[in-house]
Amino acid sequence: MTEYQVIDSADTVLRDGTIKLHGPDAFEGMRRAGRLAADILDAMAPLVKPGVSTAELDDIVREMTLAGGAVPATLGYRGYTHSCCISINHVICHGIPSEKILKDGDIVNIDVTPLLDGWHGDTSRMYLVGDVPLKARKLVDVTHECLMLGIEQVKPGARLGDIGAVIEAHARAHRYTTVREFCGHGLGRLFHDAPEVIHAAKAGTGPELKPGMFFTIEPMINAGKPWAKVLSDGWTAVSRDKSLSAQFEHSLGVTETGVEIFTKSQRGLDKPPYS
Repeated sequence: MTEYQVIDSADTVLRDGTIKLHGPDAFEGMRRAGRLAADILDAMAPLVKPGVSTAELDDIVREMTLAGGAVPATLGYRGYTHSCCISINHVICHGIPSEKILKDGDIVNIDVTPLLDGWHGDTSRMYLVGDVPLKARKLVDVTHECLMLGIEQVKPGARLGDIGAVIEAHARAHRYTTVREFCGHGLGRLFHDAPEVIHAAKAGTGPELKPGMFFTIEPMINAGKPWAKVLSDGWTAVSRDKSLSAQFEHSLGVTETGVEIFTKSQRGLDKPPYS
């Protein structure tokens, strides 16, 4: 049975399996963290280009996060030593920044989570590097459509399974597959919390959505088979068949009447092309 916990901004928050229900102060905290996260990804748009290393982009993410009065939540998380995750082509998620150089035709996901005044703004976007083939651009477009269709299901009284059902159906309609090994998650003052947001689910199942819930939706869509594997570094997840993979992520809150997207770009740069 799903347990919910109404919490005040001053309460101690534990990862105890309960779904947290937040009030107005928490919504404002998430708006600030989400706005900073979106601004960082906005700034990436002109920088993601052939010849740039992912380590350079990670440095900029760290500098912008600190300048915004926040810290990168990933820095030091379970031993992770970078300020963001950068995943290229067949890397599904959790790609580690390095001296690897972006090349013409790559598709790239950048995932950032500034921790601002105790609140996590978790979001990711895809970027197109130079002249990207139509097949790859279509995957990116459909993945963003999956995200937005999932967000459209969010309202009080709906079920978490409604989100995954529409995402999986849309991906399948385009002959893509939905990665099952990773999911969205609750967040707020905790980086990862209940509930798990499955991106391939059955409508009408799962916990009921209630006002005050915060969570991410972050579908990972593969052009080939859905299966993932984690490399020996313990972080990098890739498609087993080396097919292209794309992902978009927003942090959001359930309101009395629907949904608020905390990490939406104020400049309208939520999906490529960004120029």
